[in-house]
Amino acid sequence: MIDHESHRSWRSEVYDAVSLRTVGLVVGVLLLQVAFIASYVGAFHDPTPHDVSIGVVAPNAGAVVEGLDALDGAPLAAEVVDDADQARDLVVSGDLTAAFVVGTGDADAAPTDTLIVATGAGSSLATAVEEVVNGVDTQQGRTLDVTDVVPLESGDARGLTGFYLVIGWLVGGYLVASLLGVAKGARPATARRAAIRLGAAVPYAVLSGLGGALVVDPLLGALTGHFWGLWGLGTLLVLSAATVTMALQVLAGTLGIGLTVLLFVVLGNPSAGGAYQTELLPAFWRVLGTWIPNGAGTTAVRRLVYFPDQSVTFQVLLIAAYAVVGAGITLAATARHHGLGTAPAEQAQSS
Repeated sequence: MIDHESHRSWRSEVYDAVSLRTVGLVVGVLLLQVAFIASYVGAFHDPTPHDVSIGVVAPNAGAVVEGLDALDGAPLAAEVVDDADQARDLVVSGDLTAAFVVGTGDADAAPTDTLIVATGAGSSLATAVEEVVNGVDTQQGRTLDVTDVVPLESGDARGLTGFYLVIGWLVGGYLVASLLGVAKGARPATARRAAIRLGAAVPYAVLSGLGGALVVDPLLGALTGHFWGLWGLGTLLVLSAATVTMALQVLAGTLGIGLTVLLFVVLGNPSAGGAYQTELLPAFWRVLGTWIPNGAGTTAVRRLVYFPDQSVTFQVLLIAAYAVVGAGITLAATARHHGLGTAPAEQAQSS
């Protein structure tokens, strides 16, 4: 015989152990996991150059430019440059990604051309441009020499140090905010407590920025000579991640942590231009990376270290805007919740 009482008891235990809220959270994690896979694979499965800026120095430069611009898939965006010295200067300054100097050769040897690149802008990008231009030269029976005018620092293998440095700073920012939310409640009890929580993130951000700068400069010598700039940038990145995480937690409770992961990990990391630079990513990630701190931070580090003539004003202002807006939303949303009144249980979980 079936023990109906035992069956009902077991079913009640299942309902108590796995509530609808728990099921919703599990489904949310599943969707986040699938989005993670889709975003990373979508961004990295077929890195292809798109409209990479390249200067052309040649007796018939106009015709060469037309030929490069007409390549299938539009990998290059070519423009005429007056001479090789100017082309080199433009690559060194970061105004051009590469330069193609067409050689005249002689009657006894195949003509040799020169490709000027800057691996400091990203080794994957430099390699991709070299492959495209070398393919063009090979079809025409020409040879290609490659000159790297902005080489990577000896400790910056593959040019990934800046990318991982930015990721580390952002991870620290959203982890500390998430831990505060778990320990003291996702929604602070009052706007004053929200301000205290935001204020606590400042010394953490300063120390985190300092720690990252110490690791990559004096300790490991991976990115040298830019200690103060990196410290300041790191502090700002940590603050942006922390305040945005706090804002999302105030707005969405525990689900705010998932939204933070969606923004900074699922969308931000693959679009940042780290392993594959922005020009090698599909359109969605190329556009997105410009507007998320991951991409802005990675670009800023590259410019600080390898292209000091390039401004980082836009990137710094963007990261600062995330920090300011995150803090503003945290304070405003907390004040609104407090003004409307909160349940005793929620107050007990708040800081």
